[in-house]
Amino acid sequence: MMKVHHLNCVQIESPMGSAIGHCLLIEHNQGLILIDAGIGLNETRAPFQTLGKELIDLTGFQFDEERTAYRQIERLGLDPAQVSDIVISHLDPDHIGGLADFPQARIHLSQEEYQAFVQGNDRYLPYQMAHKPDLALYPTNDSTWLGLSARKIDLPFEIYLIPLFGHTLGHCGVSVKQSEKWLFYAGDAYYLRAELENENHPVDQLATIRAVDNKQRLDALEKVRSLIKNHGNQLFYFGYHDPSEF
Repeated sequence: MMKVHHLNCVQIESPMGSAIGHCLLIEHNQGLILIDAGIGLNETRAPFQTLGKELIDLTGFQFDEERTAYRQIERLGLDPAQVSDIVISHLDPDHIGGLADFPQARIHLSQEEYQAFVQGNDRYLPYQMAHKPDLALYPTNDSTWLGLSARKIDLPFEIYLIPLFGHTLGHCGVSVKQSEKWLFYAGDAYYLRAELENENHPVDQLATIRAVDNKQRLDALEKVRSLIKNHGNQLFYFGYHDPSEF
């Protein structure tokens, strides 16, 4: 048995418009699993002390404790202590602030992303992993998924990390088998769904600035476009930030 809940765990208001943080909560027979974790409790209570004024001013983060994954899980009538695993697309601050709210959870991510984090890239905030979670790192492509290289995650159902590097050095999408279709979460491989059709969309300028390797990012975006073109009837797909997909 699997039940999937879609959670918006981030709200952004900037001159470019509104954006969200589209996370997943998966209920299954053995507990709860999150895919990305959004902004956390401590950050909503003390945003300037944790995230810092510069980042908040840059991004336009809005803060509401009721938007955290922890509080949303409670409102669903579930126990946050039952979150046993969290699958992470990448380690940017708006994706992992909530990790500390689930200290018992095992964190699944690519080896490349963790190495970039520990090597001190200033896009990351070390305190977000200061609780020293149990990590499951995936270093190699051991599978394929709909023609793409994939890394099978050690969980009791079909779920894969899909390398889509470029936004960060180890950025991955996540695919989850749900009944007859796949859920495909593209993370930050695109910011807005419109980018899939419009290669010159204005948000591409922001995506270029935020990319660690823009050539890799563009290659990853092309992989997503091809995936949807060739297998769109098998997918329910979405990225992290586009409110229209929520």
